[in-house]
Amino acid sequence: MIHKILRHGADVLHHPSTLVTNVTPEIQSLIDDMVQTMYSANGIGLAAPQIGVALRIFVVDLSVGQNIDDLIIFVNPILTKKEGTQLEEEGCLSLPGFNSKIIRPEKATVTGLNREGGSHTIEATGLLARAFQHEIDHLDGKLFVDRLKGLQKSLILRRVKKLSRTGKW
Repeated sequence: MIHKILRHGADVLHHPSTLVTNVTPEIQSLIDDMVQTMYSANGIGLAAPQIGVALRIFVVDLSVGQNIDDLIIFVNPILTKKEGTQLEEEGCLSLPGFNSKIIRPEKATVTGLNREGGSHTIEATGLLARAFQHEIDHLDGKLFVDRLKGLQKSLILRRVKKLSRTGKW
């Protein structure tokens, strides 16, 4: 089932998510819904809070559905190692129409559970490392705009507020 993707301002996006205690059939179904929702929005990643579920789950697929082997699922992910620096443009399905350059580590190692509940660890670089960190931020109640400072952050938040007041958000 394809869900509505929540936008900046929705309460669930601004609070840390809860650990998944058991990978049940309901969690499996949620993961399937997240994958369908991500693909329907042409996204490369989606975290459960973005569809209103405050659980520590994310899905990532840099191929945007073109190669099923590229689909990565993490339940209860933990960023265990990070190295280097990259400065790249980032956007978000919960902040449509807004992009900004964000500094993140170039390499990231993430450990957690896969969709069957088994442990897995992935060492990522470049865009995949960025996607993992972006989605973990969602699970921690942060959006990319929260990593910005000063005028950059202020401009985006003022535009979002204006869109909200006019009913276009």
